[in-house]
Amino acid sequence: MVEVKSIIDAAGAKMQKAVDFLVEELATIRAGKASVNVLNGVMVDYYGSQMGISQVASITVPDAKTVLIQPWERNMITPIERAILNSNIGLTPSNNGEHIRLTIPALTEERRLQLVKQIKTFAENARVSLRNTRRDAVEVIKKAQKEGLPEDVAKDGEEDMQKLIDKVSKKVDELIAAKEKEIMTV
Repeated sequence: MVEVKSIIDAAGAKMQKAVDFLVEELATIRAGKASVNVLNGVMVDYYGSQMGISQVASITVPDAKTVLIQPWERNMITPIERAILNSNIGLTPSNNGEHIRLTIPALTEERRLQLVKQIKTFAENARVSLRNTRRDAVEVIKKAQKEGLPEDVAKDGEEDMQKLIDKVSKKVDELIAAKEKEIMTV
């Protein structure tokens, strides 16, 4: 017989993965100040294979408005520039033959609102994932009830599942509120 606690623990682990993914997505959103995370999703062609920029270059933030990329091989400057331009992160690279410099422009009000809209989309995707996880766990509990799990244990499991999703949803809301505040702060 299936144990309700193991179902809830598995669902909790899945929900935590959804929150972790949301945190990674939020880290890629720049809020007007330089961060190495802005390049997380950018892949560069490195001798025929796709690699993250951090795997072929050193990335630093010398000041609040600049990201400096220093390729480990000089011939990687052009592929890295091309990858940044093709990635649609909204930054234009400039190089001096040794480094690639990304200057982070000040965010306009319109761009800030676009970013807020984007993070709300990320939040909604996370919430959908949480609801799907809850639905799957409740289905497993109901199936176990048909196979002999006592009804009161099944109901308690469903209530515990709801408490878990409420707790995780609150964490998602807090993450989004903090990122929105960061973006909208001029």
